[in-house]
Order: sequence, then C-alpha cells, then structure tokens
Amino acid sequence: MKILSVVGARPQFVKLAPVAHAAAAAGVEHAIVHTGQHYDPMLSDVFFRDLGIPAPDRHLGVGSGGHGAQTGQILAAMDDAITELAPDVVLVYGDTNSTLAGALSAVKLHVPVAHLEAGLRSFNRAMPEEINRVLTDHAADLCLAPTAVAVEHLAAEGLAGSTVLVGDVMTDVLLEVRERALADTTAVDAVLAAAGLARGEFLVATLHRAENTDDPARLRAIAAELMALPVPVLLLAHPRLVARSAEAGVEWSGAVRLHAPLAYPELVGAVLASRGVVTDSGGLQKEAFLLRVPCTTVRTETEWVETVELGWNCLVDPRDPSGTAGGTSLGAAAARPAPAPTEATPYGDGHAAPRTIEALRALVARRA
Repeated sequence: MKILSVVGARPQFVKLAPVAHAAAAAGVEHAIVHTGQHYDPMLSDVFFRDLGIPAPDRHLGVGSGGHGAQTGQILAAMDDAITELAPDVVLVYGDTNSTLAGALSAVKLHVPVAHLEAGLRSFNRAMPEEINRVLTDHAADLCLAPTAVAVEHLAAEGLAGSTVLVGDVMTDVLLEVRERALADTTAVDAVLAAAGLARGEFLVATLHRAENTDDPARLRAIAAELMALPVPVLLLAHPRLVARSAEAGVEWSGAVRLHAPLAYPELVGAVLASRGVVTDSGGLQKEAFLLRVPCTTVRTETEWVETVELGWNCLVDPRDPSGTAGGTSLGAAAARPAPAPTEATPYGDGHAAPRTIEALRALVARRA
C-alpha cells in the first residue's frame, strides 16, 4: 500500500508527524506533497525538522492568495503530483484549502480519498474552514473521525457507513512533544527572558482568522482588550497579522509583547509555562486543553465543544470583546481561575495514528 499525504499549513504538519511515523513502523510506503499554502519557514519547513517528518516528495510552492485562486492553483498542480506518485490512497488533513483541493483532485482521478479529522463542525458557514471540511467529508471514501461527537455529526449527514473513529492524531504528537518540552526548557526560557516574562505569569496569544484580522474595527477592539489585560501577553504574530495591524492603525503596546511564531516544540513549551491561552485557532484550543492550560477563544463557536463543556475553554464574541452587550469580556475570560482538574480524554489515548494506518489498509483492500 502506498499512501499520499497532502499538507500545506501548520496544523497539518503537526498531524502528519505521527502518521508518517506510524506508516514507517508498519512498513507502509508513504509519499508527501507540500502545497506551500504556508510559506513562512516558521510555519512550514521547520516543522518537518522539529517533528522528524521526511522531506516532501513534491513541493507545489503555491503560497498565499485568495481562497479561490489558492484552491485552484493547488488543484491544478495536484493532478500531476497524484499521477506521478501513483498512490493507492490519498490522505488529506483538517480543513484548509489544501485539504479540499487534494480531495477533489484525487476524486476526479479515481483515487480513494481519506479525510483525517473528519466530522468536525462549527455550524458557521461563514467560515471557509467549515465549507472545506463539509465538502471534503462528502467527497471522501473514508472519514477518519477524531471524537465521538464528530462521529455523530457524520452520521447525521448520512456518512456513518464511511466513518471510522480513530481518535485525534494531534493527541499522539502532543503527548510526545510535551515530554520533550518538559525535559528541555532552554529554548523557551530564552524566549521568555527576551520578552521579560516570568513562568506562570503571562498569557500566550495568537490571532489569524480573517474574520478577526481583516475587519479593522474588530481587530482594533480585540487589540484594545489584549493590551489592557492585567498580565503580560506573548502574542505570536504571523506576518499577515503584523500587516493587518498596520493597516488598521493598531500599535501593539501595553500588556502585549509581539513575537514571531514559534516552532512547535517551543510553542508547546511556552503554553506549558503560561497561565493561559488567548486564540482564535482551532488547534491551539485543543492543545491547551491537552496541556491543561485554560483557553479563551475569540470566536462565537468552536469545533472542540468538549473543551468548553469541561470548563477549560471560554468563548468570547469577537464582535464585542469588551462584553458591553452582555457577553463574557475577553479580559474577564482570560483572567478567570483555572477550572477543576479533569481526567477526561475526549481526544483519544495517543494511538490514533496506528489506527489510521489500519483503516487505510482496510479501505485499500476493499477497493482492490
């Protein structure tokens, strides 16, 4: 069996790592196509090095662009990549433009498609990610669900027959990286020292969703709340956020210390050293929960409902981050005390990747 993984963005590189390791352990041939959707080295190449992922077999070099243009460019280039690499199954990850384009290309070339992290739903069709994940699930031959809630969503959409619950591969890699981060704090200590931060006395923050960064008024309101927090904030700012901030007239100051995005092991280490996380990232919400660090999510909904139900995540309306309309303010949410400890494991036991390889074997065998 030959698997072809299609990745292009930071969360996908993290999910790819345990799959690549499990494929190697099982003696399965595994090719990788990097679409180039994230072209910043801190969001791309460094992840392959730090997570021990083999170099991509193809790098499409698509780069940034509008959703339609980017998806179209990836789709056009994927046809040749799939034809040349001749996989038995194409595996796509998550909910990016790379996910959808990889799935569509494989479907049209009559190659079986499996979707890892299938069944997640925000039920917000204004999110490009929601459209990508729904369309990919319905195009896929195999939906690899991370949680029981995802399985229920897929069943409600008539996809129970193509669904397998494997757990969350992000749990696999995070548990491994957590141990490394706890054993060696040198890099994180250097970051904290440069920013003048003390362990347990700061927040880690990220902002990247277009609905938060591309609306100048909304970005200014979120920035004002972050800068007014009573504890320091380490804001890991992608170049796009820096550019949007300048366009919106946001000059980061007050509680906020700007820093470039961190390599994944350093990100995990920084979250472990923090008192909490503020983000609009789906992946970081879950990572914070797995690390048992309180999270404040600047969104009105989340795909990871378990984090909210268990008290480790709080949603803040990005249209009203000050809470003046009666909702929870960003400041109050970020300053809340840690919730009651929990032993719940809604995202699996750290062995999702081997289950994924076995599910792919079964799919290929059925299609043989």
